[in-house]
Amino acid sequence: MKYLILFLLQLGVLFSAHAANAPHLTVTPLTTGPKHHFFGYIGHVRTIPWNQSGRYIVALQTDFQDHMPRPEDAADIILIDTQNNNTITVLDHSRAWNPQQGTMLYWNPQQAETQFFFNDRDPATNEVFCVLYDIQSRKRVAEYRCKGTPFGNSGVAQNGGSFLGLNYARMARLRPVTGYPATHDWTIGVAQPEDDGIFKANIATQEARLLVSFKQLADALRPTHPEVDGKELFINHTLWNRDDDRIFFFVRGDFDKPDRCNIPCIMNADGTGIRPLEMFIGGHPDWETGHRMIGQKDDRQIIYDTDTMMIVGDLGTPQIFPKPGGDVALSPDGQWFVNGHGDKAKNHYTILRRTDGAWVRSPAFDQGTYTSGDLRLDPGPLWNRTSTQLLVPALAKDGTRQLFILTIHP
Repeated sequence: MKYLILFLLQLGVLFSAHAANAPHLTVTPLTTGPKHHFFGYIGHVRTIPWNQSGRYIVALQTDFQDHMPRPEDAADIILIDTQNNNTITVLDHSRAWNPQQGTMLYWNPQQAETQFFFNDRDPATNEVFCVLYDIQSRKRVAEYRCKGTPFGNSGVAQNGGSFLGLNYARMARLRPVTGYPATHDWTIGVAQPEDDGIFKANIATQEARLLVSFKQLADALRPTHPEVDGKELFINHTLWNRDDDRIFFFVRGDFDKPDRCNIPCIMNADGTGIRPLEMFIGGHPDWETGHRMIGQKDDRQIIYDTDTMMIVGDLGTPQIFPKPGGDVALSPDGQWFVNGHGDKAKNHYTILRRTDGAWVRSPAFDQGTYTSGDLRLDPGPLWNRTSTQLLVPALAKDGTRQLFILTIHP
């Protein structure tokens, strides 16, 4: 039996499912060493590596994985041709990336066949900016630079038209795992600046404005969260909902200390209506439909209504999702849900079919020694556009960081 299981795993057959009618999975290596390949972010809010037709996957390629990138350590922006033996083409380079969030790659929703976004830094000034790249013309078609207050993309509207921006230099200073080291930070020594916060850029006109400042956020949160006072605040995970009329984000400060500030918030797309959630729903929630989110409460994978501030449903059970606070993502069609969680230096993926509750769990994917800290290898599952495949990272047998595809057979 032992050798039969090993043989089936080598064939890519995964079979940890709860019922005869449950889906099953196959796994296929996408990339190989000696270089490292990864995407670097979670597939929530329709962060999809595949272009519109599904032929190309955009990702990053590096020569190392053993240290945070220095200013001179550029990552290759690569295109993987799934219809040509997964051939890799190097398109460009980025000096604004990290292992946990990559360079915030996102296909332009209004031209998802040929255009995608990524972040970069100016090597002369170390100022961060966002790039719009077109694979047909093989060039940058736009650069979104904001003089004085440089920011990078932190979340593209799911239907396109705008993207949100953050000061990745401030993030590198206050929580290194999420930022770009040694980039230009104009806010050093200012706990709650009035000229930094969440920015919003118009994709077509390249016009940008400060949507809400740290000063405004502190004033709005102070009545219910007095812990914001005296802390250097920063923001993580600016997530647009599927209708692009609401934005979720975390306001954080002293994140590695016992009295840290870690407040989940929502606001309208124009920056009004700032409200903290009345319940912490985990560190990696995703939007469901409307104003509802998928998150965690204790050992439950929950659906939370941000209008009523109430739990309105559950997904699966604690047995199905042993770590509901893992990296989660709702499929583009809304019919599938994946939870990726780490355990004993391995990443596992549990996939739930929402129509009937059938589910399947993948075998373990190796994290090696990258289980915590700035270089950790998070599960980070990412859906394709037809909700039939997932892109996941893992250490290959040679110790390099590589990409694998899980295919769902319903």
